[in-house]
Amino acid sequence: MVAAIRQGRSYRWVAQRYGVGLATVVRWVKRAAGARLSRVDLSNQPRGCRCASNRTDAALEEQILAMRSYLQRVSDLGEWGAAAIHRELVAQRVAPVPSVRTIGRIVARRGAVERRYRLRRPAPRPGWYLPPVASGRLELDSFDIVEGLAIRQGPIFELFNGISLHGALADTHVQLWGFSARTVLTACLVHWQRHGLPAYAQFDNDSRFLGPHSRTDVISRVMRLCLALDITPVFAPPRETGFQAAIEHYNGLWQAKVWRRFVFASLAEVQAQTERFLAARSLQLARRIAEAPPRPRIPPDWCLDLQQPPHGQIIFLRRSNDGGQVTVLGRSFTADRHWVNRLVRCTVDLAHQVIHFHGLSRRDPTAQPLIGQASYAIVWKCFHE
Repeated sequence: MVAAIRQGRSYRWVAQRYGVGLATVVRWVKRAAGARLSRVDLSNQPRGCRCASNRTDAALEEQILAMRSYLQRVSDLGEWGAAAIHRELVAQRVAPVPSVRTIGRIVARRGAVERRYRLRRPAPRPGWYLPPVASGRLELDSFDIVEGLAIRQGPIFELFNGISLHGALADTHVQLWGFSARTVLTACLVHWQRHGLPAYAQFDNDSRFLGPHSRTDVISRVMRLCLALDITPVFAPPRETGFQAAIEHYNGLWQAKVWRRFVFASLAEVQAQTERFLAARSLQLARRIAEAPPRPRIPPDWCLDLQQPPHGQIIFLRRSNDGGQVTVLGRSFTADRHWVNRLVRCTVDLAHQVIHFHGLSRRDPTAQPLIGQASYAIVWKCFHE
């Protein structure tokens, strides 16, 4: 490069010719400073000493490693870490003695110990606790109620949100404060009439979904709706994160994209803006919606009869206690006395009057062994409207 510049070439031409920056050409020309090329030091070594001035002497490093091996063989305490090496060097009056942290770095740098890092396992697939959903063959809808929203100088209202796991089909129903089990049932029907039926419907343990907590063997209104439509209701474990992640994300998304962006004067304006948001979101996710599992429509002649005996399956996700017991529909069952404080999928089979208990583990989500079963029969009673 220096020779080309001295032959009359331009700096820019030389930079393009050798594929370097213009500043690089200028730096090398300045280093030559008009001297003969044979007398110019063209080496590219950094300034200063090759070794840090405060680095521990190589002989002392070897002594530290030898001391570690010696303590590992004969130490009565069974200690050969950095602190033990430091104590022994001080006892032998070695000078200078590096600090404990320096000894630890020397031992690690010389490969005498294996550095241990936190093992971060990959997160399981969405819906991993239901194998047909995790494989993408069947769809799951999650529902939740958002409370405590209020229009300035206006009414307090609530939201009933629903979203599908694979297709991200979402719905938001706005209502004055006070969602009940009856209005929840109506909102679920509207959602499924618009988008079709999933294979599973997931809820939290709110009494409007699960029924009153003070009574046992209660098949709630929402359960009966799901079972009548051949949908398996799923109830997430109490106080567990991750299972309701999809609906919780949508709750936050609606508040960020709709509620916090505008000033609303009435519930009609809130619902209108929500509809516009959902329509734009459907266009944006059209490909994902098309690739989602199929959703059959509600038969045109279907009619809900809450007095009909329920049939099908109900799934409860629970965590066992210290005795391996889980609580389902207000009753306690022993899943497995060895499966303590761990997740369990409890499948209530109403037709065969039995509960199957499957062990769940996020570390190995594909292994879901059958750990036990129990007989369970619900005494049929008329449903009180």
